[in-house]
Amino acid sequence: MSSTRIRILCVDDHPIVRDGIAYALQQQNDMELVAEATNGHEAIEAFRKHKPDVTLMDLQMPGMSGIEATAEIRKEFPQARIVILTTYSGDIQASRALKLGAVGYLLKGMLRTELVDTIRRVYAGQRHIPPQIASEIANHYSADALSEREIQVLREVSAGSSNKSVADKLFISEDTVKGHMKSILAKLQANDRTHAVMIAVKRGFIDG
Repeated sequence: MSSTRIRILCVDDHPIVRDGIAYALQQQNDMELVAEATNGHEAIEAFRKHKPDVTLMDLQMPGMSGIEATAEIRKEFPQARIVILTTYSGDIQASRALKLGAVGYLLKGMLRTELVDTIRRVYAGQRHIPPQIASEIANHYSADALSEREIQVLREVSAGSSNKSVADKLFISEDTVKGHMKSILAKLQANDRTHAVMIAVKRGFIDG
């Protein structure tokens, strides 16, 4: 009987999330939680050891993120079926994970209603991206992306740096920093610097 079960690895740094998933899987006769991990490094080791059928991967974790772990696992095990778990429907993160080969994407708020169905679909070889995430990706697909320099500027701003500090650190003029900020606000449709940082974190341009 156990050989026909879907073997699952759960990767999340929040015990409450892992406990909730473990409980949900216990209710299913065709599923078995074979391992848990709390960061990307542990996820890679657990995958090598247990070779799960489906991996549930949190995006934002300390040490090594879910994006990095997904990339490493897929490089070593191209057939790995990875479902991304996240609090945000951030389009950049979603796109990045899917480009790396993730086959499913679930908001943590959907776990109660969609977890089991998503695991079965992915195990059967299907991709599963909830409609609201798919539309989020589509909505922003044609939008102006931030340039690498704009992301650098925003990363410094998110750390509390003034325009002058950003300019000094990036070896550019203060006027250039202001120009980048003006462009960033326009592209993200943000009201001010703080709002821009919040949007950038939610959409996955920079880490929170």
